[in-house]
Parts: sequence; C-alpha cells; structure tokens
Amino acid sequence: MTPERPDPAVPTATYRLQLQPEFPFGAAAAAVPYLASLGVSHLHLSPVLEAVPGSPHGYDVVDHARVRAELGGEDGLRALAATAREHGLGLVLDIVPNHMAMAPRHNHALWEVLREGPESPYARWFDIDWAAQDGKVLVPVLGRPLGAEADHLVVDGDVLRYHDHAFPLREGTRELPLPQLLDAQWYRPVWWRLARTELNYRRFFSISELIGVRVEDPEVFEATHAKILQLLDEGVVDGLRVDHPDGLADPGAYLRRLHEATGGRWTVVEKILADGEHLPASWPVAGTTGYDALRHVDALFTDPAGAGELLGQYRRFAAPQTDRGGHWEATVRRAAYRVLEHELSAEVDRLTRAAGRLCAASPDLALRDRAPWALHTALRELLVRMEVYRPYTPGDAADVVTEEAAAEARAAFAVPEEAGAVDVVRGLLLGRHGDGPGHVELRTRFAQTSSALRAKSVEDTAFYRYVPLLSATEVGGDPALPALPPEDFHAYCTRVQRDWPGTGTAVSTHDTKRSADVRAALAVLTQCPRRWADTLAEVTRTGEGVPDAQLAWAAWQTVFGLGPADPERVRGALLKHVREAGLYTSWTEQEPPYEEAVEAFVDAGPCGAPGERVHALRAALDPHIGANVLGTALVHLTMPGVPDLYQGTEDEYRTLVDPDNRRPVAFPPPDPGAAKRAVTRAALALRGRRPAAFGDAATYVPLAAEGPAAAHCVAYARSGEVVAAVTRLSLRLAEAGGWRDTRLTLPEGRWADVLAPAREFTGRTRVEELFTPLPVALLERVG
Repeated sequence: MTPERPDPAVPTATYRLQLQPEFPFGAAAAAVPYLASLGVSHLHLSPVLEAVPGSPHGYDVVDHARVRAELGGEDGLRALAATAREHGLGLVLDIVPNHMAMAPRHNHALWEVLREGPESPYARWFDIDWAAQDGKVLVPVLGRPLGAEADHLVVDGDVLRYHDHAFPLREGTRELPLPQLLDAQWYRPVWWRLARTELNYRRFFSISELIGVRVEDPEVFEATHAKILQLLDEGVVDGLRVDHPDGLADPGAYLRRLHEATGGRWTVVEKILADGEHLPASWPVAGTTGYDALRHVDALFTDPAGAGELLGQYRRFAAPQTDRGGHWEATVRRAAYRVLEHELSAEVDRLTRAAGRLCAASPDLALRDRAPWALHTALRELLVRMEVYRPYTPGDAADVVTEEAAAEARAAFAVPEEAGAVDVVRGLLLGRHGDGPGHVELRTRFAQTSSALRAKSVEDTAFYRYVPLLSATEVGGDPALPALPPEDFHAYCTRVQRDWPGTGTAVSTHDTKRSADVRAALAVLTQCPRRWADTLAEVTRTGEGVPDAQLAWAAWQTVFGLGPADPERVRGALLKHVREAGLYTSWTEQEPPYEEAVEAFVDAGPCGAPGERVHALRAALDPHIGANVLGTALVHLTMPGVPDLYQGTEDEYRTLVDPDNRRPVAFPPPDPGAAKRAVTRAALALRGRRPAAFGDAATYVPLAAEGPAAAHCVAYARSGEVVAAVTRLSLRLAEAGGWRDTRLTLPEGRWADVLAPAREFTGRTRVEELFTPLPVALLERVG
C-alpha cells in the first residue's frame, strides 16, 4: 500500500515542546529523530521571541524583532527547522500578541515610552490610560510604600535604579532632588499593592508584570509580527498558535489581519469555550487549541451517577459553605465578586470612567445624572453574571448581557431609584446609544475585563474552592457537568468534523492543572465513590493536623491521581492550591501559620504513612486507571481535529500544575515497550498513512455496540477506513460481569488490528475478543 502524502497546509499531529534555557533549540534538534519516529508531522514550539532573561516559559516577550538568544537565537531556530525538515517535520510557533513584559531595562519600546511619555513613537504600542494618574504610568514595583523605599531609589547617570529594576530618566532631570526628580518623570514607581486600585495600563489578567499591547493598531501589528511573518515567508515556520486572543481589543479583526498577512497558514487560537458556546464562525482560523476537546474526552470517561454520589460524599466530608465550594454556581459568583473588588478593581474603575464620560456628554438626557458609584455597581453586577469569557460584537453582547442578567443586577441595588444605571450601561454595551469612539472603547474594555474576570474567578479561584472531583476542575472544564453520555460525545465530534475539521485537540498542555493521566486516574473515583469515602475516613482517623477539610479532600485526591512522587512536588502544588483559593491565605496576603500547617499536613498525611493507604487503593484500581489512560490517548489521537501531544505524554505522564508540568523531559523517554507509547505510535502512524481518513473531507460515524455491556464500548469509524474503540467505565463493567456476549458490528470489509497486525475482524465482532489484551482497539480496513 502506498502511503498518502499529507497536506502540508494542515498538520496531521503536533508535538509541543517547552523551550527554556535548560532546553534550547539545540536540545530540541537532538530530539528530532526520536520525535519524527513517533509519527507527528510538526513540532509545536513555545514562544521563541526574546523574553525576560531566565524566563522558563517565554510568554514575557521583550523584543518581537529578535529570536531569543538564550534558546540559541535565530541561527539556532533555523538550524532546528532544517533538522526537522530532514526528518519530515515542520514547525508551529506559539505567538503572544496580547502583551509584553513590563521590564523596561529589557523592553526597549517600553523604555522609550517611560522616557518620552505619550509623545514617544512607541506610546501607541501599549494600552495605557494617559488620562489617569496625571498622565503618568503607574509602575508597581516597590516592596513597601515610597517613603520606606526611597533610600533604595538610586540615580545612576540617566537611569533610576531600584534593586534589579532600572528606569530611564527624563532628559534634564537627573540632577534634581529625589522628590522633584520623581515628579518630573512620565512614570510613578509605587508600592506594588497600589496596582489593585490605581493601575492605568491594561495587563494580562491581574499580572502587573505583563503590559497590554495594542495590536489593533496596524503599525503596531506590523512591528510586532514582522519577524514571525518573515519566518513564515521563508519556510522556517509552517503554522501558528495564538495565545489568549480574548485579551485583544478586537480578536476577529486581529485574526483577519493575521490570516491575510500569513497567506492563510494553519492557525489555532487559545480560546476557552463555555458549555454550548461556539467559536465565532467569522474567525479565519482552523479552530481552537483544544480545551473544548479536552472537556469532552474527560467527561466521556467519568461516571455521571458516581460523580453525583462523589459530590454528596464531598459535602459530607468537607462541609463547605454553599458559596465557598459547596455549590458550583454560587462559588463562581462569590469568586467573581472577590476578583472584581481586589485584583481587577483598577480595570472596573477604568470602565466606570469611560461610561461616565459617555453619560455626561450624551445628547440623550436619559443617560445624564448617573453617579459614578451607580455606574460602577451596574458594571460590576453585569460582569459577575457573564457566563462566557467575552462578547465580540454588540450582537454577541445581546446574547450574553441578557435581560435576565440585567434584572438580577438591578435587584442588587440597595437604592432602587439608582438601579436605572443598569439599563444605561447595558444599552451602551449593546450599541443602543451610539457607536462613536467612546462607545467602542467602553464595549472593548468591558469585553477585555470580562475575559480577565472569567479566567481569574473560574480557573484561578473557583477551581481551587470547588473540589469534589479534581479532574473536572480543568482549564476549559465545567465542574457542574463533569460527565457526558457517549451520545453527547459523538454529537460533539460530528459538529467538529463538520465545522472545524482542522481544529487543534489536546488533553495535556503547559496550562493544564493536572496531566491527562492524572485526571484519568481521578475519574475512576466516580466509579467507586463509597470506596473512596471509606478510604478517606480511614486516613483521616490516622492523620493529624488537618488545616481544613476542603484542603484535605483535595490533597488526598492529588496524591491518588499522582501516585508515589517527590513530596516537594505535592507540597508545591497544594501551596499554590490554597493561595489561589484565597480562603485562608493568598498570593498577596499570605498567612504563614496556615501555610505551615498545610505543609505539615502534607508531610504527615498524604506524603506520610497514611498516604500509603491511598497508594494501595490506586494500585488496586490500576487496571481501570490504565483503561482510562489508554482510552483517553486513543480517542484524542483519532477523534476529529489535529491532536497536539504535550512533551512526554506518549508515555505515562503524571504532572500537576505549573511549574511542575513545565519541567524538561528526557528524549527518548524510558520504557519503550509501554502500552501507551505503543498505542500512540500506532495511531500516529495510521494518521500518517491515511491522512484523508482524518482530514477536512473525512467522516465521523458512531458505531453502536449491542448486548448487555454495550454502554461500556465507545466506538466510531473514520471515513470507512479506520475504527477506534475504547472501554468506558471499566470498573463498573467488571462489577456487572464483564462483556459477556456484547458485540460490535464493524463496517463492511476486512479489518486488521493495528496494535496486533496478525489479527483480523469482520462483521459482528465479540467485544471481549476485540479488547484483548488491551482495553482499546484500533482497526484499519484492509479489504
């Protein structure tokens, strides 16, 4: 059989590498022969442009015109590309259009803005509100209030230094006394805590070290994309992953400009879709980076009845308050209020000023006489009721800033007469009161703030408060709906193949809070919730010093999912957990006694002798964990879309939240005979041999099993050439007596077992035979 040539425009599969000084271009090039042997078509590289020195991730870009020297520079990237080409591989780059590092001594463009102010030619690059803070950029870097840090502010020629920070001095000011010198600059170095309420530049979520870039300006777009476009034009790079488009002023317009500039290269966007939300059809992209696929794959291997019982066990064990982890929607709402009042307070103030200006100048007298506090309240109450990341057009706003949300927002006003501010704000957001620059600004700022709020309140807060099943608290996930029936999974795949066949799919990424294999283990707990509760009761009796029951529940699940591991990894993940949750400690208001109690509990309990009991349960459930691991891998590699494999995940890969999941991996990994790698190699080789079976014109047809255990077999055909089948809820299956006479009717023809080529099947096949010796099957039509 002659292999089909893949379409060079669309990858058949990508492999994500986390580049960093410990793993530069040279190390990636050395791994190319092994990665090519896996069967992927492209390497997917984390950001490669110049970043803050020592950055372990590269998202803190400081110069868009240069490839990062610490990785090997442009010569190193080109050498990697050449090596990849020699082995039949292309490159896909992760790009960061939304923000740059707030690091003036490394960021020349920002340095010039701080030196020359709004008249700098670079001032248009950055999203700064010059109307606030008396026209000065707030720079929140001081460890204490200015008076306590003044001795550490040192003039060195034309530079103002503060420890490792450096700032330019405005011309002619270096001889001034310090108070006058500070007043004369275009920036204000201030206590870092002022960023909450006083910041006047857009940032990435609530990270003040990253400043928003105005790529909506054509000149800024050209300057910040020239190097990337050159690499595409010269064939060094083949495709793009766009980081966080929701932070941009107009994601659709940006993506259209990018599409035109790249000549339509394969591009996916890091876009999280809420349940029932669809990617805007007008975006000229191949699809998302795959968090929607992750959610559906995870839900397929989660038992809905058991998830409900596990929730009940969690509520009895942890006794969480309704709005502090006991009920999902209430937890999200409470978290959203907290984020708006703290991390995003400055952003809401900026929105309030924009709305106030529109009301004060409106020819419609109905908009006049609106107090700033009322507009602020209306904005806050509408923002916390957003159930998607953001609207993109006034039409989108009508769908998500609903009348129901407005009614709830009006009810939140203590003074009913002031509640009319809600209708004013909603009307402005829906475009009912004009479409001038100020109106566009308000809608844009609202959308950008909504995106940051959703990320911070859901992913970075509520996911750490609501913890009945940790595998459901994943990026893009919906903890209120942790399980889906196979019919819903098939419907999702059918939609993807029809609407976005070239989209990315993923199950582990650099941003997932737990790798797919850890989540696969945790999902097994939904098949044995009482057994889990009994185990917890036992280890809780033997453990001491539990700081709080919610944390204990999450800690025990963490070590169950991870398995035996270095205690330092567990401590690091759980310390991040409690700080993100913000219930007893946080990143900015740390409570050392509580954090010390958490570490002591982890050492004595989950990572101590009681933890052995949890490891024993994991070992007893290992066959069922293995079924989930292999099932997840095979579905990911054969469902509609372009699978992205995260580094190391071709083998069993157990990691927790970053930085744990961003550590360099060994190439090739050990244990080449492992079942997961065998499944991965076989599936990728099949995609390479039969790209049309998985491409744009491919088909996806669910196959229904028949018999007493039919619900435990999930199968589908791709273009009449490939059949994938996996075992679902294998523990429940075993408890019910196994497969018995369950059968799967294959499409017409002879089908070879790709995992065991000597075996062939036709027609109505016994599922028990199909799933021997592995709990998954991959078939290829041979006649």
